[in-house]
Amino acid sequence: MFKKGILLVVGTACMVYTVMAQDSPVLLFPGGAPGETVDLIEKADTDGAKTGGEPVLRISNVCEPTVTIYQAPEDIAVGTAMIVCPGGGYNILAYDLEGDEVCEWLNSIGITAVLLKYRVPRREGKEKHEAPLQDVQRAIGYIRAHADNLGIDKERIGVMGFSAGAHLSATASNNFQQRTYPYIDATDKVSCRPDFCLLVYPAYLDRENFGIAPELKVTSQTPPTMIIQTEDDKSYINSSLFYYYALKEAGVSAWMHLYSKGGHGYGLRDTGATVNEWPERAEDWFREIGVIE
Repeated sequence: MFKKGILLVVGTACMVYTVMAQDSPVLLFPGGAPGETVDLIEKADTDGAKTGGEPVLRISNVCEPTVTIYQAPEDIAVGTAMIVCPGGGYNILAYDLEGDEVCEWLNSIGITAVLLKYRVPRREGKEKHEAPLQDVQRAIGYIRAHADNLGIDKERIGVMGFSAGAHLSATASNNFQQRTYPYIDATDKVSCRPDFCLLVYPAYLDRENFGIAPELKVTSQTPPTMIIQTEDDKSYINSSLFYYYALKEAGVSAWMHLYSKGGHGYGLRDTGATVNEWPERAEDWFREIGVIE
């Protein structure tokens, strides 16, 4: 069981965030990311469809993965960290909707947030998650290796994601025995196993006949997991249901909140659906597993 800290209660219907300025982005692979041979020109735009009446910042062409640390305010910090993985189909990153805004919410409840900018789009000839898995493994190791300086308990480092970012989080939760890239430095000597995992409308976790994707080798060592899903998210409801079943069969502590409506890609924004309350349910779960109090 995790050590316990202090909870700052914030109603999600009218969220007010107390957030410290984030640190400058940290390059995860200062000598260049593994396997990268072409320099892409990173792009950002807000030209797509809006969510909750507001545009979404979409980032693409990432070849230099980074983490940006949102340190929890000192007076409410609980010594817990969460790696945040935005979604975007492994082609772009919904960087504010499923990144910055999520980090601000985590800060409001005393959790230090770590926003992962992983490599997109998909690399030709490689599995969609191959390069991003290297990035998230390195990110978890980086935070664990620097936990003392960050005021973080090394056994309270979680990972969460949305859609493709949730698939990445689940993949990291089941692939931690060894790094998927060559050893670089002392950061790669510490464990890259997340201590808990939060999946919001996860994609790509399922296959036919109630099976799960082959990269998800669920065992009793898979960390405690919570899943947020809606029934009308027709493309991905089985992704959540099948993965939950696999967790249950392996004896992994798991929560799932299944809502009737809400669709996909809402993040923390108010879209008028009951599922918008999911951060409150996540806070309940955080209290149950002892990462906040």
